[in-house]
Amino acid sequence: MFNADELKKLFLDDIEVVKNDLQLSEFWKKYLGKTGKVQGLMNGIKDVAKEEKKAYGQFVNEVKVWAQNLYDEKKAGIEKAMLEARYEKETVDVTVPVKSRPVGNLHPLTSVKYEMMNVFSGMGFEVFEGPEIEDDDHNFTRLNVLKDHPSRDMQDTFWLTDDLLLRTHTSPGQIRVMDAKKPPIKVLVPGKVFRSDSDATHSPMFSQMEGLVVDKHITLCDLQGMLDEFVKNMFSDAAKTRLRPSYFPFTEPSVEVDVSCFKCGGCGCSLCKGTGWIEVLGGGVVNKKVLENCGIDSNEYSGLAFGIGIERIAMLKYGINHMGKLFENDVEFLKQFKA
Repeated sequence: MFNADELKKLFLDDIEVVKNDLQLSEFWKKYLGKTGKVQGLMNGIKDVAKEEKKAYGQFVNEVKVWAQNLYDEKKAGIEKAMLEARYEKETVDVTVPVKSRPVGNLHPLTSVKYEMMNVFSGMGFEVFEGPEIEDDDHNFTRLNVLKDHPSRDMQDTFWLTDDLLLRTHTSPGQIRVMDAKKPPIKVLVPGKVFRSDSDATHSPMFSQMEGLVVDKHITLCDLQGMLDEFVKNMFSDAAKTRLRPSYFPFTEPSVEVDVSCFKCGGCGCSLCKGTGWIEVLGGGVVNKKVLENCGIDSNEYSGLAFGIGIERIAMLKYGINHMGKLFENDVEFLKQFKA
């Protein structure tokens, strides 16, 4: 008869050194698995005399139950220890000060762009965004820019091919809108534009916002009325505009638009260079040729258009003295503009 005490001692010695789930798995295979020692005992019943089979079977069952109970106790202990170790590792000390992370804010150009769009949206303008790569037809020809106009020169325009270029203004959006939509039209065209120019107040890439209104009986007075509302919202309730004659090929008459200095109230200061006025944008009444190039009857409809440099407005609004600062992404500089 197999010595039960010998098996139990061997079992107890081996289970004592089991410390983790990997060792427990190996222990199971050795004693309780299909090829383990307990199964070996059960397989040995065939070699036992007939009259002893009953007693032998009871003995094997008792050993199996005893071994299984010890194994279950060991398994429960290991699982408990592993769970406690996991809890210890994942414990969060709620008394430890949290790591503070700075809250981001909109770039001043983005903030000013949204503010400008909100002002004109309140006056009924829709927003249209055109492509940054334009063709000669949309960027120049249909805007009444003659073939020998200086703005076509390489010093001003980034040409990609004989016909394609990086748009020099957002005015091509006027053409695209008038091609797609019949009057009345009231649209804003914001976006990046590109010119070969760079100094403290100019950049080869900058942002512009074009405005276009086409309807019956539109005059220069409508332009000044809208721009008066714009400068009041952007700068000061006391701000007002004045129009000075100028020239643009796509408007006639054309004007430069000044805003009364919101720093000195028009008395004269360093910001307005002692004049009491600050130039902010250009505009005018849409040239009849531009309307006709888009299939709009210039005898029935008229329009107004204006172009505003977003960087220009941001520099004036926040007192920024160099355009480059708006593109450097200096975090210390940008922190000043938290809302």
